[in-house]
Amino acid sequence: MPYVVIARWKARPEDAEWAAAKLSELAAASRKEPGCLSYEPHRGASEPAQFAIVERYRDEAAFKAHVASEHFGRIAKGEVIPRLLERAVEFFSPLGGPAGGP
Repeated sequence: MPYVVIARWKARPEDAEWAAAKLSELAAASRKEPGCLSYEPHRGASEPAQFAIVERYRDEAAFKAHVASEHFGRIAKGEVIPRLLERAVEFFSPLGGPAGGP
């Protein structure tokens, strides 16, 4: 069953464009991971310094591999997370069958 992660980032207003660029870089690398089913970054419609990332992995082990990856360590842990004002991460499993359907 897929393992779903929703991460929320709040950057400083002056870092919003930089954070968006870093998130795009992280998304491109993350989508290449073998266990990543999807990695969809979003930007706040009325708050451009807020971001939501909806991630789907084959399973929890695939998510743990993502967190242990070189690109996550370098971009997320090394560059972005230390500069964020807020960060929250939530974990979910789809309702119903493997695709989230009934």
